[in-house]
Amino acid sequence: MSVIVTGASGKLGRLVIDHLLATVPAYEVTAVARDPAKAGDLAARGVTVAVADYNSPESFDGLLRAGDRVLLISGSEMHLDRVAQHKAVLGAAVKAGVALFAYTSVLGLQGGPVNDDHRATEDAIRASGIPYSLLRNGLYHEMATMNIPAALERGALVRAAGDGRLASASRADYAAAAAAVLAGDGHEDTVYELSGDTAWSFAEFAAEVSKQSGRHVPYHAVTGEEYAAMLSGAGLPDPLPHVMAGIDASIAAGELALTTGDLSRLAGRPTTPVADAIAAALAG
Repeated sequence: MSVIVTGASGKLGRLVIDHLLATVPAYEVTAVARDPAKAGDLAARGVTVAVADYNSPESFDGLLRAGDRVLLISGSEMHLDRVAQHKAVLGAAVKAGVALFAYTSVLGLQGGPVNDDHRATEDAIRASGIPYSLLRNGLYHEMATMNIPAALERGALVRAAGDGRLASASRADYAAAAAAVLAGDGHEDTVYELSGDTAWSFAEFAAEVSKQSGRHVPYHAVTGEEYAAMLSGAGLPDPLPHVMAGIDASIAAGELALTTGDLSRLAGRPTTPVADAIAAALAG
């Protein structure tokens, strides 16, 4: 068995490989990275490092082989054609005849344009005819805890999620599930709705930050337009402010509150409580 992880030098990719190496020999794992220098530590652990770029379809020629199990971590360059990027890897997988093609999609796959790339990619994967596993990831705890320093400085947690709830989990939780699918059997033609065991609101999140930090940090809900403008004013480049506002709109609509138990079942343990993630963030 050979396992190929794209985007391997990123935060999720590294964690997936960490989990894989607990059960899969390093020589059977290939880390695909755009910059091999950023994957030097993986090579030092015995993992094969391959250089390929989502934006250069030809870079995947000959990289994949029949029988491989492949994880396509969705592209993060929101300003580019992510569907074309994903199809480049998918095309190479189809040509090679891989045994399993796993893709990190989004929980529930509902909502507006923010999820269009994932919908189009899922459609292409299904139409390709190769065995697949769609890993529909919910939000990461880390996408919420990254707001803590600004919230402490501002004296309030500002989001555009209304009273919506979200069932997030740690990045490591999602990585454990992906590794289980890649290293396990019976995951062909599956769709997993991956989310935390417990949904929470930003009001509850702010209360937990207040409790652990010893400082009063209320939750202040704003409109999506106000939130996007705030992020733009803070220097976040386009189109990210509107993407983030779109995510909060999905939270407000309850689209990211789904709890199925798929994540904890695949990971083999309960998901990380958000309070633990807050504690880790406050500890630095």
